[in-house]
Amino acid sequence: MRDNSNTFIYIVAGVIILHFIVGFAYLVYKLTKKEDKSK
Repeated sequence: MRDNSNTFIYIVAGVIILHFIVGFAYLVYKLTKKEDKSK
């Protein structure tokens, strides 16, 4: 039970980290695309 709860916490943390990475990457891509379009 304790291991299962720990695994669930790791999964949630992983999803949050992945969401931040994807969001940051999308933001950089959007800014780069906008800058390139202006150029």
